[in-house]
Amino acid sequence: MDTPAGPPNDEIRVGEPKRSVAGLGGVLHAMQHALREMGPARTAKTLLSLNQTDGFDCMSCAWADPAAGKRSHAEFCENGAKAVAHEATKARLGAAFFAEHSIEELYARDDMWLNRQGRLTVPLIRDRDQTHYREATWDEALTLIADQLRSLASPDEAAFYTSGRTSNEAAFLYQLMVRGFGTNNLPDCSNMCHESSGRALADTIGIGKGSVTLEDVEGAKLIIIAGQNPGTNHPRMLTTLEKAKRAGAVIVAVNPLPEPGLLRYRNPQTVRGMLGSGTSLADHHLQVRLGGDQGLFRGLAKVLLEAEDAGDHMVGRDTALDHAFIENYTAGCDDYLAVVRAEPWADIVEASGVSEAQIREVGRLLLDTDRTVVAWAMGLTQHKHSVAMIKEVVNLVLLQGNLGRPGAGLLPVRGHSNVQGDRTMGIFERMPMIFHDRLDAEFGFTSPREAGHDTVDTVRAMRDGRVRFFMSMGGNFAKAAPDTDVTEAALQDCEMTVQVSTKLNHSHLAAGRVAVILPTLGRTDRDIQKSGPQRVTVEDSMSMVHASAGKLEPPSTDLRSEVSIVCQLAMRLFEDGSGNRLAGAPQVDWSALEGDYRLIRRHIEAVVPHFENFEARINVPGGFRLPHPPHEKREFGTDSQRANFSATTLWWPKLPKGRLLLQTLRSHDQFNTTVYGNDDRYRGIRGGRRVVMVNPDDLAELGLADADQVDIVSEFTDGVERRAPGFRVVSYDTAKGCAAAYFPETNVLVPLDSTAEFSNTPTSKSVVIRLEKVAG
Repeated sequence: MDTPAGPPNDEIRVGEPKRSVAGLGGVLHAMQHALREMGPARTAKTLLSLNQTDGFDCMSCAWADPAAGKRSHAEFCENGAKAVAHEATKARLGAAFFAEHSIEELYARDDMWLNRQGRLTVPLIRDRDQTHYREATWDEALTLIADQLRSLASPDEAAFYTSGRTSNEAAFLYQLMVRGFGTNNLPDCSNMCHESSGRALADTIGIGKGSVTLEDVEGAKLIIIAGQNPGTNHPRMLTTLEKAKRAGAVIVAVNPLPEPGLLRYRNPQTVRGMLGSGTSLADHHLQVRLGGDQGLFRGLAKVLLEAEDAGDHMVGRDTALDHAFIENYTAGCDDYLAVVRAEPWADIVEASGVSEAQIREVGRLLLDTDRTVVAWAMGLTQHKHSVAMIKEVVNLVLLQGNLGRPGAGLLPVRGHSNVQGDRTMGIFERMPMIFHDRLDAEFGFTSPREAGHDTVDTVRAMRDGRVRFFMSMGGNFAKAAPDTDVTEAALQDCEMTVQVSTKLNHSHLAAGRVAVILPTLGRTDRDIQKSGPQRVTVEDSMSMVHASAGKLEPPSTDLRSEVSIVCQLAMRLFEDGSGNRLAGAPQVDWSALEGDYRLIRRHIEAVVPHFENFEARINVPGGFRLPHPPHEKREFGTDSQRANFSATTLWWPKLPKGRLLLQTLRSHDQFNTTVYGNDDRYRGIRGGRRVVMVNPDDLAELGLADADQVDIVSEFTDGVERRAPGFRVVSYDTAKGCAAAYFPETNVLVPLDSTAEFSNTPTSKSVVIRLEKVAG
């Protein structure tokens, strides 16, 4: 099937990028979207419950909420409002729609059109060799899935994907069911975003999570934000940055693009933000080249080392480095400093694309404070050398002892609401043995110990015929994964694909030979089971765990919660026709868990560390924070029992002549693969998404001009040409040699086998491309 296209490129309008974000314009845009999807009464009911202690957690980003009692009555951002409206829409999608439209016809539609058709309301089955989905009963659909799983030659022929939207309770039961079935094939969305962060942090500080709290960011004196665009991807972070800035913090933005969200923020919660000029945020912008952050952070470390050699010192100390911290809490510093000392400035400048003078200027800022937070997102995690790059960030923080003190630390900003919680609950293909031991003891079975497939390996296994069954708990796998053509063909080669979804997306249309769609409750919907109304829990980027309870009447009485779907499928897998538990299966009363989520939380207490008194702790408004020993005690769970410096080799992407390095990114009118509209008004691009942003000097050297039509062709060593046709060139202020375009449209350019070392994350920020001009 041909890849769906959006609006014609001649409808794209390009103006000047914004110099500020949010304010009255952001409020009006959010309300316009919400009112169109939900209507006035529904809009008020949902938005006033969003991110409140007695309401539901936003299903978009994982930014932390303020403490109970410190939250606004409108504790949401523009993109949060769009995400809620997308889910709580009044539009409905029933069986008649699928009888009218074939899978091939729907595939030709773009993502935005599919999303706007409304909430799925009935189970659907695409029978073998059929062109349409048809309505099914829940019993038929779940029995069909269970029968297909039992027919596999090995449990490892099945893979079970998880989206970050899934609650802790559903994720815990999902991994239990999967391991009870006999496999660790548990790919998740983290494999494609922050896996590099988790690997680097686990190696260096012993825990794969960020160390800071919301209060730490607000109390920092220097905040370095690298490879992240908060204005679009984590807008509520801007309010935290504004508080820090007003308390005296200096903010440094590190990004190939000068993103408006870090230029000036007009806080819609304040009169100054709505009617005044707002707050200028970033004091410095380092326009790093793609993949050059390792060089930049090594350069900053070199500034500190040279200051130490010169007898200069950090504020409050008589040395530039924190020797007491280094001696008492770290390992490997001497080897690392030897590498830094030997690194030529010429290589640092070439690798980073940032001048020595600019690096020295920011290095001076590091010496002027003992409270530094470094935040990052996927701009650092999706390169070949991402793990080494993030370890370089850790090195810089360790040199000054900026770990384990207030107002300082490491902050990987997660992009999806409960992606961190899902990992805590066991959604991982390589969980530690202690987790397996506790799981087995709680449920009286033996879970598999052999490592399973992550996301990229799952696609490879489907492609090669080693995985024949694929189930997705939320998400849009076909569009989120790399190498779109290969991924879709791999899904279509499966004997069965199963999607647990709230709305229609392209993964339903890249269907297996037999395909099942199971419609589920969303975060906004009331969940009522046998014991009464239920609540679930989530974990944010800062390890806060709290409750979430939907408020809206579900769009159909035929919807089931994710917990219910897992329990019902597990009963068909692990019980005989009389309801007796099969030998070797997890010994658990699935029906009881479906009826009362408090029972699930009791099991979580027994298996997952630090969840003691789970129920009582989520009764406290705002929930509780999971322990972070490096931050709280300066204790490190590494092999050395210390924080480890990393003496890695400096590496950066090298470009052949006439080529550019492409990063895929979001527009302001989307969340992950969900597209709300065709405008990216912060970047000044309206009316379409098939654009490629290129530095004007690069355009001149390539013989191209703004508004030219081009095909984007990626070049990798596998010799396969990957082409994204029909893009409009936009002359844009991005780093020299670098380009940017939106995903998922350009995921087709990212080869399946181009992944980060150690984490296997797709290299979506390091795509070598050429631009071919299209005649006419």
